[in-house]
Amino acid sequence: MSKPLDERHVVTCFLEHKGNILILRRSKKVSSYQGKWAGVSGYMEASDREQAYVEIEEETGLTRTDIKLITKGEPLSIIDEKLGRRWIVHPFLFHVKEPNKIKIDWEHTEMQWIKPAELINYETAPGLNDALENVMQA
Repeated sequence: MSKPLDERHVVTCFLEHKGNILILRRSKKVSSYQGKWAGVSGYMEASDREQAYVEIEEETGLTRTDIKLITKGEPLSIIDEKLGRRWIVHPFLFHVKEPNKIKIDWEHTEMQWIKPAELINYETAPGLNDALENVMQA
């Protein structure tokens, strides 16, 4: 009998500007998915919306006045058998007013603006494409 999955709630925020979305390559200093591409994400320690703003400011330097919430998707369950974890992902889509203000922190080594359809060409954290589709359809 397999042991129950460890369940963790996280926010994943997609930042949009002129039809492109921002993806970030995770550094070797983070606890999971090093070297993989992801959105702005983090463990939920507050309400999902509040946590989204906290993570965006921490990881990109953008404040609430630099972004505008476009939509919040439905939470989705992503299972990572290797980690023995069920991620409950709370996805968001924000518009970035001035992308040149973005300054990535230690959690990431690089950033890239891409068309949403191009995400499938990148090695991402599990379920990132599902989370993106979720907010693009919301």
